Amino acid sequence: MPSLYDLFASMGLFAKFIVFVLAFMSVFSWAAAINKLVQILRSERETRTFAPAFSRLLKEEQLDGAIKLAETAKRSHVARVVGEALAEVKPLLRDRATITAADINSVERSVEREILIVSAELKRGLGLLATTGATAPFVGLLGTVMGIVNAFTGMAASGGGGSLASVSAGIAEALITTAFGLIVAIPAVWLYNYFTTKIDFLSVEMTYNSKELIDYLIKSVGSEFGRSIFTKEFQAQKASQSSGPISS
Repeated sequence: MPSLYDLFASMGLFAKFIVFVLAFMSVFSWAAAINKLVQILRSERETRTFAPAFSRLLKEEQLDGAIKLAETAKRSHVARVVGEALAEVKPLLRDRATITAADINSVERSVEREILIVSAELKRGLGLLATTGATAPFVGLLGTVMGIVNAFTGMAASGGGGSLASVSAGIAEALITTAFGLIVAIPAVWLYNYFTTKIDFLSVEMTYNSKELIDYLIKSVGSEFGRSIFTKEFQAQKASQSSGPISS
């Protein structure tokens, strides 16, 4: 049984070109996958350190410390999102009486923008995996089709006198490019599905933590002693609406 090297050495120029193209696609897809894995692992590791400390600072109402902590955790996806929210409200902390419900809405919009940015950064590079997984089998199939065409063309040129062994060897040489295409495509599809699921989970984590922070700001940031001015403002608005004139 011939080795892979023997099969490659016996290939025509077009089949060798197809193999080189598949090797190029494989190297780039694996490089993108490794880079993405390192990025996600670093983000998760930093988040595991950041989240408990950040939660403790919020419970102790040390917003300045929470802001500094979020600013230092640059690789954590959660820290970037909640840090954007705190950065938005930070200038208002000096004069809490001026904070309004519109400011909280501005913080929410800022958080939503940051979630979109971080999610886009996490998804960067996945297109290469998706493209490799979708097209590598067809690239290999192209080599197979051309190899089979060459095998039958050679048999026809010899007047149809080629033995079954010679025809089989040509077809085996052609089918090897399809095998290479599948070898390249299958890991790319697996990795793409894994990273897509992982990023969906990270997006949920960012959304959940940002909503928790917004709730905290609504309840606590408006006053140094207990109830928020937002609660008072909303209650005042509700009271003014309920005490208004009743139309008959």
